[in-house]
Amino acid sequence: MGHSRGEGTPAELMDGLLARAQNGFEIDEAVLAQARSALMHQSELRSCRQCNERCGQLGYSTYRHVFLLPDGSSLLLWELEHNTGEGGRPLYELYADEDALALAERRVHERLGGARWEELDGLPLWLPDQLLHTAEPVETSRAYVADNSADHARRVLRRAENPDRPGEETERLLATAFAHDIALAPKPRRRSGGPDATWCRFYEHAFLLTGGDEIVLWELEHNLTRDGRLVCEVYLDEVSAELAADRHARALGVDL
Repeated sequence: MGHSRGEGTPAELMDGLLARAQNGFEIDEAVLAQARSALMHQSELRSCRQCNERCGQLGYSTYRHVFLLPDGSSLLLWELEHNTGEGGRPLYELYADEDALALAERRVHERLGGARWEELDGLPLWLPDQLLHTAEPVETSRAYVADNSADHARRVLRRAENPDRPGEETERLLATAFAHDIALAPKPRRRSGGPDATWCRFYEHAFLLTGGDEIVLWELEHNLTRDGRLVCEVYLDEVSAELAADRHARALGVDL
């Protein structure tokens, strides 16, 4: 199984997802508008299961599509690909709700046969090696955009929930920002063992100030909380953001 996931623009990706999804009509128009307005996107394989039958290899894969929105938040869409069509033809389903995705995965799993769904609890999902390890830092050139940069900085700091977030001095300096660049850091994370329930992402927000200086904020977005709630934290350097993620993981007994 598999299909091409070209770079393209967020709008082009969204149109491609809808074109092949059997249930594209279920996605709310507001979600579609958000995805099409995204600044950038990233697609990744979340999980894959296969079983060998006399009729050939059957299986299904789940992909997570991340859209970075203009306000700095992210929108998630999940795509389920399975070859249960006639003659093993691949079919695609698209979901904006993870609970609905879980029901669809169970339905497809039961259609394929094999182990009972309940017996899969606690078993690791297969993931490619590149998703199990931290990617090496990649040097990228900035692509600054002058678009309400000071307001963007204010929103990033406002949603930060960590008590050691940048303080008033940083806020004062960022009020003079006239251009900014947002990058999704190549640091995929997952829990070891069991279904991948962890969301942990790093965003790099770089700002140009009127005096010619640059300030970079590292945003950590994660659900390493006791109730699984998704939160955002902001730090002035990459190391602090990494240490915070590891600290939260250790508190829950999770290996990142």
